[in-house]
Amino acid sequence: MFKKLNILDEREKCLHEVSKEVTFPLSKEDKTLIGRCIDHLTYSQIPKYEKKYDLRPGMGLAFPQLGILKRIIVIVYEVDEGVFDNYVFINPKIISNSEEVIAAEAGEGCLSVNREIEGHVPRYARVTVEGYDEDGNKIRVRAREDLAIAFQHEIDHLNGILFFEKIDKNHRFYSNDEIRLI
Repeated sequence: MFKKLNILDEREKCLHEVSKEVTFPLSKEDKTLIGRCIDHLTYSQIPKYEKKYDLRPGMGLAFPQLGILKRIIVIVYEVDEGVFDNYVFINPKIISNSEEVIAAEAGEGCLSVNREIEGHVPRYARVTVEGYDEDGNKIRVRAREDLAIAFQHEIDHLNGILFFEKIDKNHRFYSNDEIRLI
């Protein structure tokens, strides 16, 4: 039975704090919550379930958004219509990045930000992320474009940073000559 997650709003203090490293083994509660995040994010990207459960579409969640200051992120990435890849990273770190910078042309959104915020968020076009899976095994992924943006966005949450804090107040929008917009 699906139960909607209680995602905190940007005004909550813990969303502006740095999360703690996780030790293994993971607790049963953490593993259960990871599963619930995957379900929530998957359903939020399938129109009939989005409507049925009144969900805002999202592809990523970080544990601080659920009020838990642990370095755990979950990304559910739609690779084809109705086909998803799940990324669960514990203690993720960006170990390398491209020089090229991109931005989501439509801007970024966040399940913890319940308002429209205009502006482009500069992000690396490609990142390599290392961390651990749920069983404590070291994992690594090389992400590009929108998946790279999602990893950077979620890792920012672990450091108490919300996406709109990265928008240049004096230069909210970029042209394709300045940054490649995707």
